[in-house]
Amino acid sequence: MTAEIKVPNLGESVTEATVAKWLKRPGESVAVDEPVVELETDKVTLEVPAPATGTLAEILADEGANLPVGAVLGRISEGVLAAAAPHPSPLPARGEREGPADPRIKSGEEGEGQRVLERSGPAVRKLIVESGLDAAGIAPTGPGGRISKVDVIEALARPEPASLPTPALPLPAVTSAEREVRVRMTRLRRRIAERLKAAQNTAAMLTTFNEIDMGETIALRERWREAFEKKHGVRLGFMSIFVKAAIVALKEIPGVNAEIDGDDIIYKNHYDIGVAVGLEQGLVVPVLRDADRMSFAEIETTIAALGHKARDGKLSIEELSGGTFTISNGGVYGSLLSTPILNPPQSGILGMHKIERRPVAVGDKIEIRPMMYVALSYDHRIVDGREAVASLVRIKECVEDPSRLLFDI
Repeated sequence: MTAEIKVPNLGESVTEATVAKWLKRPGESVAVDEPVVELETDKVTLEVPAPATGTLAEILADEGANLPVGAVLGRISEGVLAAAAPHPSPLPARGEREGPADPRIKSGEEGEGQRVLERSGPAVRKLIVESGLDAAGIAPTGPGGRISKVDVIEALARPEPASLPTPALPLPAVTSAEREVRVRMTRLRRRIAERLKAAQNTAAMLTTFNEIDMGETIALRERWREAFEKKHGVRLGFMSIFVKAAIVALKEIPGVNAEIDGDDIIYKNHYDIGVAVGLEQGLVVPVLRDADRMSFAEIETTIAALGHKARDGKLSIEELSGGTFTISNGGVYGSLLSTPILNPPQSGILGMHKIERRPVAVGDKIEIRPMMYVALSYDHRIVDGREAVASLVRIKECVEDPSRLLFDI
């Protein structure tokens, strides 16, 4: 008997997926629930498990194919000792199908280089082949020991090892492949581009700015850091404080937590806060459900868990859907100031930035204080300027004096 590997239900509004990478070859044994193929949607990358124990008999959808929900990807011959006829030609890596094999991976040294190459994504494999690099010589830093695009770019930037001087020879002609690399956009990247452009085209988007003295929050974190981590098993960061402060502002000014649906405005009485996570593949925004009911420890624990799942490509559609407000921390990359773009259909997004010590006026004195610029982008169709400024000021008040969050004032 055979079992079919199908494209699973991908969640609300997602109707098709792209085959990103086969994790098994025809003729290899598989165990039930063992991942056999990776699919990429416009929201997440997910692994499809084997529906039965047996042998992968055939692959019906090559890497790069776009398939609807329910389409058959391949078949498994069931049974522990099931045997399948060998595939007429072993499934090559996608990069091998789209271009010449890497000339540096010779027959005598295929082993490690080929294995490292096959573990990488199709776009990265193609980039390695076209760049003429030795896959075995690239240190992988991606999840599961995979080579990332950043790894390849860094390898290209490294100078060649010094060698003895050789007589000057005419320089060979530089091929276009060495000067430019064309890589097809991933489904996730295309979706990000579509949503950000839609936000600019649809919303009347404006941004208001302010600055926050982080001194009290830093002192609070330092005071309780060790005890907090010992009790809850997670570090105390700034994000939980900003999430709580944002919820205070959203409750007082509900338009920032609302959305437009046709001619109606939908005001949300729940606070599902999206926290942006930057990945190699693009930006994803996992959601903290009912964050107003969470403790500081629960927020930090959930953020850490969602961050790990995002980096491992394990986020579900449900974990990425339904947010009412978003917080993005560009400060982790060194950003001093930016104008975040709305995450449709939301009407507000808070941008955090790096903390920088600089001189500020405190009363009649000049002091060096740890300051952070913050930005609130909002949809002017729902939120007036007065409300946007008031929201950001309320966040500023709560972060500058975190005891307000404890006493609800």
